[in-house]
Amino acid sequence: MHTPIRFGVIGSGRIGKIHAENLARRIPGAAVAAIADPVLASAQETAAKLGIPAVYADYHSILNDPQIDAVAICSSTNTHAQIIGEAAQAGKQIFCEKPIAYDLATIDAALAAVDKAGVKLQIGFNRRFDPNFRKVRDLAAAGQIGDLHILRITSRDPAPPPVEYVKVSGGIFFDMTIHDFDMARYLSGSEVTEVFVAGAVRVDPAIGEAGDIDTAVITLRFANGAIGTIDNSRKAIYGYDQRVEVFGSGGMLAALNNTPDNVVFSGADSVQGAKPLYFFLERYAESFVSEMREFVNSVQTGQPTLVNGLDGRKPVVIAMAAARSYKEHRPVQLSEVE
Repeated sequence: MHTPIRFGVIGSGRIGKIHAENLARRIPGAAVAAIADPVLASAQETAAKLGIPAVYADYHSILNDPQIDAVAICSSTNTHAQIIGEAAQAGKQIFCEKPIAYDLATIDAALAAVDKAGVKLQIGFNRRFDPNFRKVRDLAAAGQIGDLHILRITSRDPAPPPVEYVKVSGGIFFDMTIHDFDMARYLSGSEVTEVFVAGAVRVDPAIGEAGDIDTAVITLRFANGAIGTIDNSRKAIYGYDQRVEVFGSGGMLAALNNTPDNVVFSGADSVQGAKPLYFFLERYAESFVSEMREFVNSVQTGQPTLVNGLDGRKPVVIAMAAARSYKEHRPVQLSEVE
């Protein structure tokens, strides 16, 4: 029987609340000892709901507590790398939401701190832990479809984020497509070598005025010779559209949208079924639990984490190449960014 891992949760926004609740209520072998957020009232509200004993405005109080074994970094992206470095120096095991940072030098410094301290790091690419996507990947890796020829990922949000968020998010490739870049590596079992982007503002002109796009089709080339496409939209009026397909010499595997039920009505005029689950909180609820369960298992058993620091770095490289491709209207080799 393993000793429970005592967590400090840093950040009590939307994703911080998800991880805090999962750790407190759904992850055997984990306990939440403290939560911190500069907006103290937010942390206090979460702590009261979940029975978390310690609440701080300054996350350093968590890092300075020798009774805390691990941290879940759920703060804003611009703080991730700094907190990773400080947590590593404090000897904490680290789970951090994506992305680590927007530039490679900052990421590399954080990863070097983790290596030096000898602590574990897992990056929050939760879609790898979705049971349907994981099955697609496992079957493809086992040779079910033969040699991979084409990978297709559809990822469309039900509604665009606030423009104020867009202004500080790093742009669509860093705050939205970053998940799809990770899934492309995960599902293909190969590294991306080239990116070409066609992008537009088709949803909200204010997003364009903020310097971003809301619609994109991205073509990827992989080291194993396969070709991939990702299509993104900030607004799918029918719900959260999340589908993948891998096609190869021996067949095809596909994972379709999750729906609230699988009941289909067939009538004289139409055949009707439920729309996709509306947002990521519902669609990926199970994957958030699974990814944290795997992190706790890694800490307890000493096994490597399933999404390590390099797995966190590589999608950022792809995102940087995608941003350059859109800006320069040309295919970009990842070696140009590296």
